[in-house]
Parts: sequence; C-alpha cells; structure tokens
Amino acid sequence: MRDILTEIWSTARRNKLRTALTGFAVAWGIFMLIVLLGAGNGLINANLKQSDRFLSSSMVVYGGWTSKPYKGLKEGRDIRLHGRDMEITEKEFSENVDEVGAQYNASSTISLGQQYISTSISGVYPNHTKINKTEMLHGRFINQIDVQESRKVLVLGNKQAKELKCHVGDFVNVGNLAFKVVGIYKEQENGRAGAFSSYTAIKRIFGANTDDAGRIEFTFHGLPTEKANEDFEKDYRRRLNAEHQAHPEDEDAVWLWNRFTQNLQMEQGIGIIRTALWIVGLFTLLSGIVGVSNIMLITVKERTHEFGIRKAIGAKPWSILKLIIVESVIITTFFGYIGMVLGVAANEYMDATIGHETIDTGLFKATMFLDPTVGLDVCFEATVVMIIAGTIAGLIPAYKASRIRPIEALRAD
Repeated sequence: MRDILTEIWSTARRNKLRTALTGFAVAWGIFMLIVLLGAGNGLINANLKQSDRFLSSSMVVYGGWTSKPYKGLKEGRDIRLHGRDMEITEKEFSENVDEVGAQYNASSTISLGQQYISTSISGVYPNHTKINKTEMLHGRFINQIDVQESRKVLVLGNKQAKELKCHVGDFVNVGNLAFKVVGIYKEQENGRAGAFSSYTAIKRIFGANTDDAGRIEFTFHGLPTEKANEDFEKDYRRRLNAEHQAHPEDEDAVWLWNRFTQNLQMEQGIGIIRTALWIVGLFTLLSGIVGVSNIMLITVKERTHEFGIRKAIGAKPWSILKLIIVESVIITTFFGYIGMVLGVAANEYMDATIGHETIDTGLFKATMFLDPTVGLDVCFEATVVMIIAGTIAGLIPAYKASRIRPIEALRAD
C-alpha cells in the first residue's frame, strides 16, 4: 500500500494541473451544496422562529373599513368591534371556539419614584399569554379574577421592570392611578414590549366613553384543514358583518388573522424552498461529479501507454485497477474534506454576521436570517456521495484499461 501511495503522490506531482482541476471540481461541488443548504436553512429558521411566537390554533379579529355599499350605507365606514361581537363569537361558534378574550390598547406613563417609562398598556384576558406564548419570569400573568373584579394589576417586561427598578409586589403609578405589579415576563428579543393589565380595568379607565372593544382573540379546535378554516372564516365574517350592517361578502369590514392557515402557507413555502435548494445543490454536486468523471477519463486515456508497459512486464489487471481506484478515492476524499470544511466555515461566517441582524418593521423587529448551518450528517453524506461518484468515474475507464492487451496499449498515443 505504501508503494501505491508513493506512486500516486509522484503522479500527482507530475500532473499538478490535472490534479488541481479534479480537486477543485470535488471541493466546489461540496462547498456550494453546503453553503446553499445553510443559507436556505437560515431563512427557514428565521421564519419558523417568528411563527413560533404564536399559538397556531388561534385567531385575532380586528375591525376594519367597509369596502362595499350595503343597505343604503356607503363604503368606507369605520367598523369597531364591541362586546356583542365577543358574545357572538363565544355562543354562536362554540362548536369550534374554545376561549374568547379581547385586547384593548392604550398608552400611558408608568412611574416609580424618580423612574418612569412611556409605553403601551394592553388590557387582556388570561388566554392572551397562551395565544402569544408569553414566558413568565416572576409572578403571574393576568387571571380571570383580575378581569372579573377589574383589578388594577400590571405585568411588565423584564427590561421595563429593570428600568423602573421594581419587583413583583411593588405599586407603580399608571398616570395618576396606582397599579400593583403581579408579574414580570420575558420580552421578545425582536419585539417591542408593552405592559399588560386586566381588560376590564384598562377598558374602564381609557375607553369608558366608547363602545370600541379593541380586538377579539380566541383559540379554536376542530378545523384541521385549510378548507375547514376558510369555511369557518367565511361564516364568522358574514355573521359579524351582519352585526355591523356591512355587506356579507365584504372582507375588509372585519379582518381575521388566522395563525393556523398562516402556518400552513408558511410550511408550504418552506417545503418549496427546501426542494428548490436541494435541486440546485444536487445539480451543483452533479456538475462536480461530471467534472471529476471527465478528468478521470482523460487521466486513464493519457496513461494507457503506461498501463501497457506495466502489463508487458507482468502487472496483473487487478493491480492497474486498484491503482486507479485508490488514486480516485484519495483525491476525492482529500479535496472533498477541504470543500466540506470551507462550506462549514462559510456558514459559520454567515451566522456570525448577517445571522444576527434584525429588520425593524415599525411594529416589531424581525430576524431575517437565523442559524444558517447544515447538519454534519448532510456534510458527510455529500462528501461520501462525491467519493463514490469519483470512484465509479475512475472505475469504468480503469476496468477498460486493465483489460486492454499490452500490444494495443503500447501502440496508443
């Protein structure tokens, strides 16, 4: 084996360009496959992180503006949801709706001693933490008793609590009213934090003179398909439109944010992206395989005269076959490993740079690129595929060369 390795090294040194081209084809194919898959995974992981912030089986309902005239009323009317809409949601759609809540938003200044912050305060029901997946660090979230008794309680973000220098159990001022801090939650890294209180307390303080109920949010079950969700949304929108004297088919009068159908669409999009990435990556890998095959064919053809001499002095066909196979395996393995290492390094560089950048949408900050990496199993599998392809590419012409008669090989140019 040592003699074979020495001979392979000697051949590679004599044919530097040919060896370099073979190695480049192998390394480039694996490098591009790993980088493409890593970049695609970065986009996919960022989207999955955004969608994971919300419960998939939930909907949020907003009031909109009518886009169609109806019963003598012009389009462009402002539709605001009210308490009756919540009753309709809970009672008339109980077959699918589980917990119904609402969110009423206001802005105020929260102060404690000399410390103060200006922030939004959302009056919510207990199901809000389930729908928006709020992680509590200390204390508790808003409960049903808070809502029933209109308690002036407050749940702050951890950064807000740090800025105010307050803890669970402290009383802070919301405007001129005292609120008790009952919980501290973990703020989203890519979101804008606000404070939470009981829905009834915030509605009574900031919205006592209006019928506006804010937005409705609820969890649901029994809608496993996109078709079932579309049918539910159609019936639900028609019923709320009727409550507000809007056209039954007016989709702008009431807006629905269905996290389930959003996730389905995202999964379909992610599936398309993954398929496209694999197709492009495999074609890139295939180009490397073709390059290796062509070079191996040329290599064997150039060495036909040499093989004739070897057979003339007693070399067995297997010895010639083994020489070419080992040379092919060593070259593809060495340069394949280089391509794999460079691909992993490129993914790590992307993760260290654009992998931590966020885009401010105005409502929240979104990470557009997250963890652009590829599993080691994929890296090794791609390398093994290239090694096998390179071996087969060398095996076919090597077999022909080992079967050629010495006299014919010696006549070859």
